[in-house]
Amino acid sequence: MAHHSSALKRIRQTEKKRVHNRYFSRSTRNAVKQLRETTDKEAATGLFPKVSAMVDKLAKKNIIHNKKAANLKSSLAKHVNGL
Repeated sequence: MAHHSSALKRIRQTEKKRVHNRYFSRSTRNAVKQLRETTDKEAATGLFPKVSAMVDKLAKKNIIHNKKAANLKSSLAKHVNGL
């Protein structure tokens, strides 16, 4: 266990950020899954901008890598256009 107050504070901050990041990445993964399972073109077209915005926010906050976000958005766009 840490003895310095700064180390204890860092532990508290890290845990808080971890829970926050985990929540947003999990909700984004669920939205991506929902979009991939959609077979209706209209519903997928309406859902795609929201999901891509969620992915962009994760990349902007360095929760996921920029290139992973680009690959995800590209594969989702292919799926939506293929319907």
